[in-house]
Amino acid sequence: MTSDEGIAGIAGESPAGSAAGGDKPPARVVVVDDQTVVREGIVMLLGLLPGIEVVGSGADGEEAVRLVAELAPDVVLMDLRMPRCDGAEATRRIRAEYPGTQVVVLTTYADDDSLFPALKAGARGYLTKDAGGDEIVRAVEDVLSGDAGLAPQIQRRLLERLSEPDATTSAVPPDGLTARETEVLALIAEGMSNHEIARSLHVSTATVKTHINNLFAKAGLKDRAQAVRYAFRNRLTKPEGRAGT
Repeated sequence: MTSDEGIAGIAGESPAGSAAGGDKPPARVVVVDDQTVVREGIVMLLGLLPGIEVVGSGADGEEAVRLVAELAPDVVLMDLRMPRCDGAEATRRIRAEYPGTQVVVLTTYADDDSLFPALKAGARGYLTKDAGGDEIVRAVEDVLSGDAGLAPQIQRRLLERLSEPDATTSAVPPDGLTARETEVLALIAEGMSNHEIARSLHVSTATVKTHINNLFAKAGLKDRAQAVRYAFRNRLTKPEGRAGT
């Protein structure tokens, strides 16, 4: 994952025309990103923005869920590709267990494989890391008021996807698989062992086993041979030449 100049470059800016003000309490926000320099930069930026109070930060999805349980924030700004528990899975857990907390994805990636699983998991906002301070404030305010906090390019992609043939059936993985589970399944279909998958995804073998157990249970699979057939049948194999995480 790479840090983005957009966020770092506006650390000294304050968004004009923010709706925050008066006696309205600030939105309590938790920031989650696995890169320390990016996470600290986002926290620093948010500290300069009106209407937002950063109450905690974490380095992965497991920490995100724990922080929500402890702090009950209004919003989590969530990265997606993280170790242990990715952003989509953390979002799913937060929305299921703590529905009072909204999630806004803040990530480098705007591809379909990142976007649709995150929205399916319950994220109400989706921004890329070239977002300005005013966009972040607006997205937080939007999700707290019940609207969607989506970057303009994300809105366009959603409209494009809805206009594509079979969009409703191909937008998200089947059987409730998370983005990470789908990724693990694709690597199984490539013939990788658990150790090789763990090395490819930069996670522990135990984490890979957990993902495999979960996806087997969701898809009703008994062994890796069935998993391979399932992956090809549902077009979940890794495209040729696709870069890893």
